[in-house]
Amino acid sequence: MAASSFSDTSYISKSSISDFSFSTEHSKTLLFLKFELSRRLHSKRRNLSVTKVASRNQELEKLIDQSVQEETDDLDNGILVPDSESVISSIKYHAEFTPLFSLENFELPKAFYATAQSVRDVLITNWNATYEFHEKMNVKQAYYLSMEFLQGRALLNAIGNLELSGAYAEALRKLGHNLEDVARQEPDAALGNGGLGRLASCFLDSLATLNYPAWGYGLRYKYGLFKQLITKDGQEEVAENWLEMGNPWEVPRNDVSYPVKFYGEVVTGPDGYKEWVGGEDIMAVAYDVPIPGYKTKTTINLRLWSTKVAPEYFDLHAFNSGDHAKAYEALKKAEKICYILYPGDESFEGKTLRLKQQYTLCSASLQDIIARFERRSGKSLNWSEFPEKVAVQMNDTHPTLCIPELLRILMDSKGLKWKEAWEITQRTVAYTNHTVLPEALEKWSLDLLQELLPRHVEIIELIDKELINTIIAEYGIEDIELLKEKLKQMRVLDNVELPASILESLVEPVESPILDLVEEAKSSEEVTESASEDDELKVKEAKDAGSSTKVTFETDPRLPKMVRMANLCVVGGNAVNGVAEIHSEIVKNEVFNEFYKLWPKKFQNKTNGVTPRRWISFCNPELSKIITKWTGTEDWVLNTEKLVELRKFADDEELQSEWRKAKRNNKEKTVSFLKEKTGYLVSPDAMFDVQVKRIHEYKRQLLNILGIVYRYKKMKEMSADERKEKFVPRVCIFGGKAFATYIQAKRIVKFITDVGATVNRDPDIGDLLKVVFVPDYNVTVAEVLIPGSDLSEHISTAGMEASGTSNMKFAMNGCIQIGTLDGANVEIRQEVGEENFFLFGAEAHEIAGLRKERSEGKFVPDPRFEEVKKYVRSGVFGPYNYDELMGSLEGNEGYGRADYFLVGKDFPAYIECQEEVDKAYRDQKKWTKMSILNTAGSYKFSSDRTIHQYAREIWMIEPLVLP
Repeated sequence: MAASSFSDTSYISKSSISDFSFSTEHSKTLLFLKFELSRRLHSKRRNLSVTKVASRNQELEKLIDQSVQEETDDLDNGILVPDSESVISSIKYHAEFTPLFSLENFELPKAFYATAQSVRDVLITNWNATYEFHEKMNVKQAYYLSMEFLQGRALLNAIGNLELSGAYAEALRKLGHNLEDVARQEPDAALGNGGLGRLASCFLDSLATLNYPAWGYGLRYKYGLFKQLITKDGQEEVAENWLEMGNPWEVPRNDVSYPVKFYGEVVTGPDGYKEWVGGEDIMAVAYDVPIPGYKTKTTINLRLWSTKVAPEYFDLHAFNSGDHAKAYEALKKAEKICYILYPGDESFEGKTLRLKQQYTLCSASLQDIIARFERRSGKSLNWSEFPEKVAVQMNDTHPTLCIPELLRILMDSKGLKWKEAWEITQRTVAYTNHTVLPEALEKWSLDLLQELLPRHVEIIELIDKELINTIIAEYGIEDIELLKEKLKQMRVLDNVELPASILESLVEPVESPILDLVEEAKSSEEVTESASEDDELKVKEAKDAGSSTKVTFETDPRLPKMVRMANLCVVGGNAVNGVAEIHSEIVKNEVFNEFYKLWPKKFQNKTNGVTPRRWISFCNPELSKIITKWTGTEDWVLNTEKLVELRKFADDEELQSEWRKAKRNNKEKTVSFLKEKTGYLVSPDAMFDVQVKRIHEYKRQLLNILGIVYRYKKMKEMSADERKEKFVPRVCIFGGKAFATYIQAKRIVKFITDVGATVNRDPDIGDLLKVVFVPDYNVTVAEVLIPGSDLSEHISTAGMEASGTSNMKFAMNGCIQIGTLDGANVEIRQEVGEENFFLFGAEAHEIAGLRKERSEGKFVPDPRFEEVKKYVRSGVFGPYNYDELMGSLEGNEGYGRADYFLVGKDFPAYIECQEEVDKAYRDQKKWTKMSILNTAGSYKFSSDRTIHQYAREIWMIEPLVLP
């Protein structure tokens, strides 16, 4: 079991536990002394000879005495605020005493690590103070569990939140480096892939900024998802190397580890309690990352788990016998759990590994949360108060095993009865649904779960039985067919027999002619008290013969038995939320409609948001200065409602001139970036048209690139003068990763790069059209592309994108959007104004009918769509065979056919909408006004706003501001 002392987060001595005030001041003093001593010692040329050691120790003692006296002069509201000279000394200190590089030079990589360690010193002081204060106050705390945290680089974000950007920029300049150059040495933390992980990171930033007591929990992936390379064959994947030189932000907690078990069996003790024994045991070890808030001392924690086994599991005998593979077999089994984010799950081994990942996250995190609850409760431990102190948020279905795991711990380890444990669990856990796609509504093989987590299957069966009883109580047994339908849709266990005890209680009435006659007679006026006793005897005989029969619920032996994780989330949690208004309505009316009818108050909407610190203030400083000037305050970074003030000045020529200049400068940065990353040189005079997100058929990058192909074809059919008259110059930028085993998505990447290779080298077209695929899209790439974009594409099939967050980031940066009425697009369009959003395509309520129309052979494709497919097949973009890709858009039925995502249906409206885009862009005054109004309308999409809603309406927690 993990150490339960203060040491599980604090970076200073355990002796400070007993006295909160002392420990906080002690921590600040230590940091102050580190800065001050390093500054004074480095003010003289260092001499490391042995003969100087004694005199140097005397100097240190004098400095300590003097520095303690002067400490308060260098503290601002309890926070150490170092000047550039102190920062220089701190960086030099880390370059010399905590080096990852040789001492001979101070090149950029070494400068980054020394700078990051210097910043971490400041973070740790606030981090410890935050933890101590939360421990002392013992308030309710939220815990956000996510398989992904897509953090991006941390250096500029950290010093920005600490308001130390100026001091560090000046210090590094004096040391011969530029802050931005140093920051570029930092690799993106490979802990996520797309919007799910980026949302989680935005939420942590907002939680810290708003002073909410909260932690994040995730896994520490050694190799991330993958690093994407673009070659002549399309996308290739190699392992991420983000940890190769170490992570200067993390603090290993080797004293905080928890056992995690797989396989084994369940035994019942003499006292009736269950125990899970045997099997495979690993250890989950904590790595902590401080998350600073903006303009606040609050610094919360992201705890990441890494997996290993105890040294005794290394088979020394086998190793010395030459069987090295057997010797470290247990070690490799444990370590590989945290190798890769989302390992391929086509194989049984891949499915097993994914399930191990999910359980490791849930088990280690809950053990840690419970240990903290027990420690804070002390002698007054009362398990019924657990939901009053703990809120667990499951970010999508990946952490679903939190529900049976919490029940297992409460029942098997803490001795609670089922009823009490179930009530506590339901009051503690909440679930965020992120998509309606089947792969996100996870289903796991019951057989696999039974083998890997046998105790959890028993608990899931209890939950399923509890749900069945609830459904029966709600709908009764009079209409057996209705009940069957409800159970089929709502049960946690799919294609699994009903429990025998429930089957026995279900009977179906059988028609009886005798009973019908008697009932008819009773209702007749001729019936009297002298009715024949013979009739009564006939009734009794009919009843005894059986007026009912047992109900059967047959399973399909051809189909596997499954556990529906999304249903388990809904049943086991106190709240279910969608992430955009339209998505939440789909969740209520389609995805979980039967549950919504049963528990309407459980369902909520929490529209996603993004942090305005990273996504405009830090990544777009020039535009941020303009916003501050015209709103008259910097408060918009914390209170985005102030962005609405920009609406008053949208027509102002001075603002428009400044706005265009900022956009131009950002586009020039993008030009340099694209040249560096892809080799393509593009013109900043062109419109930058950007679609950057995970590659998936429903996100319809295919629609975008087919529209570009159509544009290119039409250009080729015109004279040079006609082209210039008809088309606005465009640079079409793509970015995003296709999952390694998602063949169709990888075909789309290949197609985009082939189109780019042809178009970009066509001398007839020149700068009128460029197509660029940026490899290895991540947060850092987004921070360059988003500020420099003119148009962004959010063109998913309506009803299939839960929310999206990149659309919010683009809007914040004044980028105009083309899109469908899907996800957060609906709300963005409402806020920025319908006239400032380019809308096209079928709407969500039409999709089912359009697919039905297609399956019946009634769909007639637009001639322009047929024309562009034929052009692709002509070989103009190279020898690759695109029949499979184009074939997915054809036919009326079949797997991978029939244009399920309605590319052909929306294609005509899309290219016509793009013509409207060209027309609007030619009027730069109008376009600039649209851009300003997009930024003004983005006020609603701050993650601060979203977190306030979670805190007040689901978690029931309050801000806790450090003194």
